[in-house]
Amino acid sequence: MTTIRTVDVDLGDRSYPVLVGPGALEHGSEALAALCPNRRAVIVGDKTALDLHRARLDAMLAGAGLDPVLIELDGGEAAKSWTGLQALTDQLLALNIERRECVIAFGGGTIGDLAGFAAAITKRGVGFVQIPTTLLAQVDSSVGGKTGINTAAGKNLAGAFHQPSLVLADTGLLESLPERELRAGYAEIIKAGLIADETLFERLETAGASGLHGDALTAAIADAVAFKARIVAEDEHEAGRRALLNLGHTFGHAFEAEARPGALIHGEAVALGLVLAFDYSVRLGVCPQEDADRARALVEAAGLPATINTLAGGPYDAGALVARMGADKKNAGGAITLILARGVGKAYIAPGADVKDLTAFLNEEVTQR
Repeated sequence: MTTIRTVDVDLGDRSYPVLVGPGALEHGSEALAALCPNRRAVIVGDKTALDLHRARLDAMLAGAGLDPVLIELDGGEAAKSWTGLQALTDQLLALNIERRECVIAFGGGTIGDLAGFAAAITKRGVGFVQIPTTLLAQVDSSVGGKTGINTAAGKNLAGAFHQPSLVLADTGLLESLPERELRAGYAEIIKAGLIADETLFERLETAGASGLHGDALTAAIADAVAFKARIVAEDEHEAGRRALLNLGHTFGHAFEAEARPGALIHGEAVALGLVLAFDYSVRLGVCPQEDADRARALVEAAGLPATINTLAGGPYDAGALVARMGADKKNAGGAITLILARGVGKAYIAPGADVKDLTAFLNEEVTQR
């Protein structure tokens, strides 16, 4: 039987635990209650997640002596808007939430991003707890304190760093996920191995498609969270090394911005972005072809898109994609910054991308594969 694994995010007096495993929701109930001094749990919840897990959530809260106050929202990227942020902030203020209380995000990454940003700005900062219900959120967005919304200029371009006080990554909540969502979340685990954990990557290679389920998945989630926790502890505000966590995302965000609305899942875009980052690294002569082939093979084994023409939401245009990449948050001096790799587990920050060559590369990917 899998036990609960606790991963600590070491940020001094703002450190917090991430509880990973089946039953983490109940296991963390006492810690959650300590963060709710008025004995009410202010929950910003995804309607779909609440429909699936409301009975279990209510039972946990009752056992902890907490009264739920629910704010139900439709998930998805559309929720992460100025309008959505204003509406949620107004609701929190109407509840007269106190700074010593916390906003509890219950849902996927979009709910966590929105609720966290609202928590960061309401009364100049109230507490925040993450209960992620998707694989993508458990291994990525729920850990590290990045919160935000989308703007007309692109994804996550308005936001704040606001660390949670507790993360309950209950893998039992993943059992209701559609297979497509599960695979999309797995891309972030693959990413961790590709950045700087070749041992994790090798375990994922050995597991193949079976790694998406059961104890193997729980172990991989905990390992990926532990990897991210180390990076966040070193560089909380992405001034340096934390930018490596964006491997695949410069490409991925461009695909998301260009895709037909609602056609593409974030993790699918990231998966292809990982492959492209390695392929472009080979083009630049810094990465062995063998390592790029390994990255592509694992992405394909997980049932994720590994070519532009198999990615949902297209067709895509190379020039438009590069233009989107020009608005990335990592950019400096008007030039595109990419996260590339010298091999599996050897990612690095590469500022000053050659736009002409990058466009040619993507055009070849669009037309030849």
